[in-house]
Amino acid sequence: MNYQEYKIEEKTLLELYRGMLEPRLIEEKMLVLLRQGKISKWFSGIGQEAISIGVSHALKKDEYVLPMHRNLGVFTSRGVPLHRLFSQWQGKASGFTNGRDRSFHFGTQDYRIVGMISHLGPQLGVADGVALADVLKDQKKVTAVFTGEGGTSEGDFHEALNIAAVWDLPVLFCVENNGYGLSTPTNEQFKCQHLADKGLGYGMESHRVDGNNILEVYSKVNALCADIRENPRPVLLEFLTFRMRGHEEASGTKYVPDELMELWASKDPISSFEKFLSMKGILTQDEMASLKKNIQDEIEKNLKIAFEEEEVLCDERKELKDRYKHFDYQESKPSGILKNIRLVDAVSEGLRQSMEIYPNLVIMGQDIAEYGGVFKVTEGFVNDFGKKRVRNTPLCESAVVATAMGLSINGMKAVVEMQFADFASTGFNPIVNYLAKSHYRWGQNADVVIRMPCGGGVGAGPFHSQTNEAWFTKTPGLKVVYPAFPYDAKGLLATAINDPNPVLFFEQKALYRSLYQEVPVDYYTLPLGKAVMLRQGTAVSIITYGAGVHWASKVLDEEGIEADLIDLRTLMPLDWETIFTSVRNTGKAIILQEDTMFGGIASDISAMIVENCFEYLDAPVKRCASLDTPVPFAKSLEENYLPKDRFGTMLKDLLAY
Repeated sequence: MNYQEYKIEEKTLLELYRGMLEPRLIEEKMLVLLRQGKISKWFSGIGQEAISIGVSHALKKDEYVLPMHRNLGVFTSRGVPLHRLFSQWQGKASGFTNGRDRSFHFGTQDYRIVGMISHLGPQLGVADGVALADVLKDQKKVTAVFTGEGGTSEGDFHEALNIAAVWDLPVLFCVENNGYGLSTPTNEQFKCQHLADKGLGYGMESHRVDGNNILEVYSKVNALCADIRENPRPVLLEFLTFRMRGHEEASGTKYVPDELMELWASKDPISSFEKFLSMKGILTQDEMASLKKNIQDEIEKNLKIAFEEEEVLCDERKELKDRYKHFDYQESKPSGILKNIRLVDAVSEGLRQSMEIYPNLVIMGQDIAEYGGVFKVTEGFVNDFGKKRVRNTPLCESAVVATAMGLSINGMKAVVEMQFADFASTGFNPIVNYLAKSHYRWGQNADVVIRMPCGGGVGAGPFHSQTNEAWFTKTPGLKVVYPAFPYDAKGLLATAINDPNPVLFFEQKALYRSLYQEVPVDYYTLPLGKAVMLRQGTAVSIITYGAGVHWASKVLDEEGIEADLIDLRTLMPLDWETIFTSVRNTGKAIILQEDTMFGGIASDISAMIVENCFEYLDAPVKRCASLDTPVPFAKSLEENYLPKDRFGTMLKDLLAY
């Protein structure tokens, strides 16, 4: 291995050597503990230390890095206390996730490390968001994110590279090409000659680096970082290395030819560098032995601290509370000046006024800039707030949601417009696995609102008409808002943006231009989790939201029925108190939703009413919903699909029970 050509001062050479040695010795100890049953799982980075250490030492301490399983050197280089790492791997409270996640599935703002999730791809888009925040704050910084050669096959990889290239984001995409994705060799992973070639398709600078040569890694990355800080752009780096252990220890390496193992063993980054340091007279064998002993002593000392720590005690109240970052709702009251506007105008006003209040708020979505969005919610926003804050995105919902998460991590707020709520399916992974779980896992909130134009009644067919709130009400950590009126839409959107937690904000698009209401001109807020009793009566409790509110109101007017009509407004959290109080007064309940019947939120509301109000019921709890089919296009089919015409019949049957 050629170390001679790199002119690096002796102090740095020794730092790099110690940097590689520490994670190697920790790993060797972990393998012993794994065999002893004292840790449950291990993903080894033995043989790949030069990449983590070279990249980490080229970054500044206040620059974010997004590592993976085999990047222990990132954590040790950043000075993460060893006893906390060891506690993390044992699921103890002094780790970084309170026992809620394992291995390297965590992050820490104190050390500017953003943890991975098992769905590898989203962290690449998160790096885009972190870097975008630096650009918007005029900070000359680099963000480094790691993935493996297998991860480059995921759609998120390509989406993240595309966004970074289009927006000139200062991201180092570090691909550790270690030969195998678990047991699948690279020739079965991709067809291009080199992984670095994948950057060419995105107009991105890319390089291939000997990932086992610490001086090549450090020199190349250091030079790139210095240049990128002054000339922001993304760079794709393919680090050639090899995984000397299994994907994780239980996998083994039987699928690897012996001669290949022998070849890469001869290229071990630590033993090779030791020979170089010895030959140059920089480090003697005794000094190496002394350094190893000091590190091993430090490992044993910190292991003792971790082992002596008690097991995590479960506090159910804390578990539930930590799904969300604490949000202290502050009511903002408007003046008495009102204006008669449509629901779409209310959404636009609420968004515009929040943009004025929060200079760190960024809006992203397809066609939302000059075009103003397909529903014209953001029309004129570019003129008022500029293209830096009102950003057209490529058609890549997954990476856009992940980018929003990165903005939040780096101290900003984000609103993402799904052009149609249906398209959230292509961004589903980062919503339910990254945004929803991060605060519970390691205390990192997702200050993100995703606007969801949804629903039928406009002849848009199966892919532009779904009302898919049940996909998200099932996921702990998300909040779900679904207003039925312009007044509620404006005030609830303001609160959703204030809230530091991820909010899915549903907007029934058939109501956008058909519904008018007197709405305050000024900025104001409304509380999440609080339903509204629109009508009162003793005959029955009607529980609904969105378009269902208007369908139910029409039936009540036509039939002259005196009923409690509850507009939920927020589906997560739900206002159980209002629901239960009403049902206990009326003795009958029907839940109306535009969503299909099976698995919708009406099912859970019905079950909760039975569990909590059974002795008050005079009839079975009824549910009224759309047919369990995709949303059809033809007018007659869609009218039959929606529940609005069936609701009156079901309501009268319930009253007659």
